[in-house]
Amino acid sequence: MLIVNADDWGRTAAETDAALHCFSKGRITSATAMVFMADSERAARIALERDIPVGLHLNFTEAPTDPRADTRFLLEHRRLVKSLTRTRYSVVALNPFLRHSFCSVFQFQLDEFVRLYKKPPTHFDGHKHFHLCSNMLLAAPIPTGQKVRRTFSFTVSEKGLANWLYRRALDRWVTKRYRTTDYFFALSQRLTDARLAAVAQLARQANVELMTHPIVSEERDLLLSPEFEVQLAGISTKSFADL
Repeated sequence: MLIVNADDWGRTAAETDAALHCFSKGRITSATAMVFMADSERAARIALERDIPVGLHLNFTEAPTDPRADTRFLLEHRRLVKSLTRTRYSVVALNPFLRHSFCSVFQFQLDEFVRLYKKPPTHFDGHKHFHLCSNMLLAAPIPTGQKVRRTFSFTVSEKGLANWLYRRALDRWVTKRYRTTDYFFALSQRLTDARLAAVAQLARQANVELMTHPIVSEERDLLLSPEFEVQLAGISTKSFADL
């Protein structure tokens, strides 16, 4: 099974519209939505009208752009943004004093998602993958048993031993507590025919998520191309709701 998931649904009108166009052509199968952003309200209405499966794209690193966002949420969120954008190593740095902020910001976003979409998200992932940062792992606000995006799948030769071991540890943590796919790839790293074919082959025998950002022209062009349709021929394409 292959899940083609568009991230950043609701972040801006342009990003929502780009993903919507690909969904209407049958090239993406689900999306993950950001809440408290400029296009969050409209994006939710579209998803409900079109019956698009939508998960929650947790945001801990980017300032909300919805002027109606709750003041309490903004205060806690601002604290996280300040801490997590300080250095490139913030994803692994551990600060136990942020546990309350992570739990609070998570719950605010989940409650807003349910308000907008009238139901729980199909799954959880994170903007810039911070749903798997060390502080989120410590806080663990996502209930056990939920569907959660795993970390990137790659070999030792692609990224190096240290990175591979770190990703293996993250995957073990996710698979022990949550439901997830067998593999996770980014379309931005699979733009060649050979690399995309390898993903397609895996999806014929396992559950695979392919993340995309249709606002990026190279990704959108590939999604809408005849070549992409050929690669996916005969593969079961579904959403996290079917996992």
